[in-house]
Amino acid sequence: MARRRIYFYISPKLVRILVVLTVIILLFIIIERNLKDTIQTVANAKAVQLATETINQAVAEKLVGSVDYRELIYTVQDSNGRLVLMQANTVKLNKIASDTTLAVQKKLQELSNERFNIPFGQALGSTLLASYGPLIKVVIVPVGTVQVKVSDDFEEAGINQTKHRLLLNVKTKVKIVIPLASSEAVVETQVPITETVIVGEVPQTYVKLDLRDTIRK
Repeated sequence: MARRRIYFYISPKLVRILVVLTVIILLFIIIERNLKDTIQTVANAKAVQLATETINQAVAEKLVGSVDYRELIYTVQDSNGRLVLMQANTVKLNKIASDTTLAVQKKLQELSNERFNIPFGQALGSTLLASYGPLIKVVIVPVGTVQVKVSDDFEEAGINQTKHRLLLNVKTKVKIVIPLASSEAVVETQVPITETVIVGEVPQTYVKLDLRDTIRK
């Protein structure tokens, strides 16, 4: 019995479509590989910005309206009303740092549910194409520890006046995950918590802040 031959016919139009699709896919793969570092850089920058905003929001929610400079820094004046002694209330400041650390840690955990997309055109660095192209999904995952340290600084605020600020320095790490790659970035931000204006000279006797970093895993 003779075998029947089966012939397949592919139209020239379909061939052209397949060729074009193949070329597009190959170009996309080549561009993606060549731009992986650029895409990672853009994703890291956006992730750090989002994490910093989250930290600042956590600090604001925890401390707004609850911090009084006079409860954190003790001052002593002489008989002429001149400031002669400043001393930090380390117990109170350590409590603020500890509470803030917990609040920041909790807030950052919410980032685990956050997803944002970067248009492929933005990775090309083109202003015209910044909003176009396939969307690259980015995932942020908090990792490591949250460190909170209290510091302060003095700044000239006018004639015979000095501004004294108390600051919270927050440091942590986040993991940024994009398709086929991931990296970690350090997030650091400094948030003022209270301040006052000292009229006259800053006293020679000042018990500086000497607080340990508050760390939570």
